[in-house]
Amino acid sequence: MKVELVTSLKRQATKILAELHDSKEPVLITEHGQPSAYLVDVEDYESMQSRMSLLEGIARGERAIRENRTYSNQAAKAKMAKWLK
Repeated sequence: MKVELVTSLKRQATKILAELHDSKEPVLITEHGQPSAYLVDVEDYESMQSRMSLLEGIARGERAIRENRTYSNQAAKAKMAKWLK
């Protein structure tokens, strides 16, 4: 992963962004020697958000199973039929 100082980002934003788009590799921005932010390509960010949403849905489903909050196939169909009217 590439690391850049915040001052470098201020001075060379266009160059750093061009390299980011070419390499698709995140850039760690540091301030006063400490990690401050990640700079990521828009497509990569949107893909990560989509994956996180999917994983959160799976986690909710697993939690529902553990808590025995599930429906039989017949009960689920009946419930869906009400929603779809």
